[in-house]
Amino acid sequence: MNASFGAALAAAREAAAAQHYPQGCLYVIATPIGNLADIGLRALHVLQLVDAVACEDTRHTQALLRAYGIEKTAWLSVHRHNEAAGAQEVVARLQQGQRVAYASDAGTPGVSDPGARVVAAVAAAGLPVVPIPGPSSVTTLLSAMPSHLEDSAFVFAGFLPAKAGERQQAVEALQRESRPVVVLEAPHRIAALADALAALGERGVTVGRELTKQFEEIATLRCDALPAWLQASPQRSRGEFALVLHAVAQVRDEGEARRVLQLLLAELPTKTAVKLAAEITGAARNELYEQALAWKKEGAG
Repeated sequence: MNASFGAALAAAREAAAAQHYPQGCLYVIATPIGNLADIGLRALHVLQLVDAVACEDTRHTQALLRAYGIEKTAWLSVHRHNEAAGAQEVVARLQQGQRVAYASDAGTPGVSDPGARVVAAVAAAGLPVVPIPGPSSVTTLLSAMPSHLEDSAFVFAGFLPAKAGERQQAVEALQRESRPVVVLEAPHRIAALADALAALGERGVTVGRELTKQFEEIATLRCDALPAWLQASPQRSRGEFALVLHAVAQVRDEGEARRVLQLLLAELPTKTAVKLAAEITGAARNELYEQALAWKKEGAG
C-alpha cells in the first residue's frame, strides 16, 4: 500500500460505513483517470466491502486496489470482448446474494468503456445497480475550457471511428453541430484525428492531454492548427486525450427574435414563450426574458 492512503481508508470507513449497501447488488465504480488521489471515499469503502470485483483488466485494477491497501481474492475479467458472457457471471453472483463491484480501467464504466452491457443484464434480471460517482475526463476538461457553454449544453461524441473514411464522415457531421462537442482519443490515433479535425478550420478546440496526471496539458487553439501543435513536441502525442470542439457562434437576427417572442407571448406564459423563442431563433434566453419583462412593464404603465 502507498502509505499516504492509510488515512484515506480510515476516513472512508468513518464517512461511508454507516450507509446501507444491499447484498445482491452491482456497484458501478468510477476510478481515477490518472491521479490516485482522486478516488472517492465511498468508492474506497465499497471496494473493501464487496465480495467480488469485475473489471476491464484485472491486472490494472489489482494494482490500483493494492496502492490503496485493498486486497481482494475474487476477480472477474469483464472487457469489451467478453462482456456479454461476463455479465451473466456477474448476474449469477448477485443472485447468490453477493455484492459485486464493476470498474473499468479509468473513469466511469459504460462511458466509452465497457460496463453498459453488464448494467443492462443486471437490470434485466431485476437486480439493483448503485452508481458510485467519481472522476471523468469529460467533465474535467469542460470545467477548464475557456469558452462559455451556452445553457450548459454539450454533445458527447466519445471515440470517433478508427477507419479513415468513417472518421471523416463523423467529422463532417460534427461540422453541422453548433453545440460544444466532446471527443476522446488514444495516443496512437491522435495524429489522424487532428488531421481530420483540421477540416473544421477556424473552429476553436480545447485539448486536454494526460488530464489529472503529472504532465497534464490543456491548450486552446483553432482546429486547423491542431496538427502543427501536436508536431511541435514529441511529448504531445503521448497520453490519453479529451478534446472539446467549441460551440459555433450563431449569427442572430435580434429583430426576428423579438418578433417571434411577441407572437409566442400572445399565446403562452412568459417563461414558456422565452424558452421557445430562444430555441427557435438562437437568441440568448436571458436577453429575451429581460425584453419580455420590459414589454410587460410598459403595458402595465
